Amino acid sequence: MLYYFLIPLIDSFSFLNLFKYITFRAGGALFTSLIICFLIGPYIIKYLKNIQKDGQPIRRDGPKHHVLKKAGTPTMGGTMILISMITSIILWANLSNYLVILVLMISTSFGIIGGIDDFKKIKYKSSQGVSGKSRLFVEFFIAFIFIYLLQQQINQDLVGLINIPYFKDLSIDIGFFYYIFGSLVIVGSANAVNLTDGLDGLAIGPSIVTALSFAFIAYFSGNYIFSNYLKIPFVSGSGELVIVCSALIGAGLGFLWFNAPPAMVFMGDTGSLSVGGTIGAIAVASKHEIILVIIGGLFVLETVSVIIQVFSFKLTGKRIFKMAPLHHHFEQKGWSEPTIVIRFWIISIILALIGLASLKLR
Repeated sequence: MLYYFLIPLIDSFSFLNLFKYITFRAGGALFTSLIICFLIGPYIIKYLKNIQKDGQPIRRDGPKHHVLKKAGTPTMGGTMILISMITSIILWANLSNYLVILVLMISTSFGIIGGIDDFKKIKYKSSQGVSGKSRLFVEFFIAFIFIYLLQQQINQDLVGLINIPYFKDLSIDIGFFYYIFGSLVIVGSANAVNLTDGLDGLAIGPSIVTALSFAFIAYFSGNYIFSNYLKIPFVSGSGELVIVCSALIGAGLGFLWFNAPPAMVFMGDTGSLSVGGTIGAIAVASKHEIILVIIGGLFVLETVSVIIQVFSFKLTGKRIFKMAPLHHHFEQKGWSEPTIVIRFWIISIILALIGLASLKLR
């Protein structure tokens, strides 16, 4: 919005030329979403507490101490992330950019899905919300629409291609199957963040790290000179996704202020699905899907731990981990919650550095 109003005034006020620079608007988006989150956070938490007398329903099959320590804490805190992020993007991004609009579509729709899921849990006072099959069906349907619209607008030489990191100009053309692959990336990312959201501050920290990493990737992918130098795909318009990443970082930092142990509010599926879906959509839009598996490796580990646990129990009747997802396994081993969170953050930062190294190591 500011982009449209201020750019025409550059001839009269030369200092407004700053708004042409993505880096300046990215900084503005970050601080705007951060400040908005700080301002609305207390009011949203107070409102959520009023309508959720018992707080978020706690899993009875989870760690026993969660029932005692976390009972009464309201959920749906992801609402403040969405409001802060979307408002900031509207203010600072070039809304004529099709990639920004498509990613916003994922953020909003996945947030609504998560909100319905959270509402159902609260209404029926159960940790079971919308059925998993129904939720996945809707998520994949939305992701398919996203991929279809993206394929219509993106550089035609990139349609259907999966680019392999750490190799120069190595890509695989999977044609129509990219619809399945791209949708798996988006839906998988959303649900991986959702699985990771089990301890105070655990999911939002790595989400911020991942968003920061993709801010760099989106900037380089959207700049022909940098992308050509680094031998990565040039995706026209992807530089504007830096604004989206920055807004997500700011909103994430603002939310972390209230979600730090002991949490005043949980993000719930409203936040985890929208944040994870946004990250997955940015990875697909910037043609760095495989890199997301590395940078977001912590989310992958959490998801894989659940898959291994389920298959092991069904096939052998035995569990590999003391409890899944992985963070609960370490809780059962006696690690304190802050220890797990901080160590998982460290792992996330290391994986992000490994992933970003692919931009140069080719």
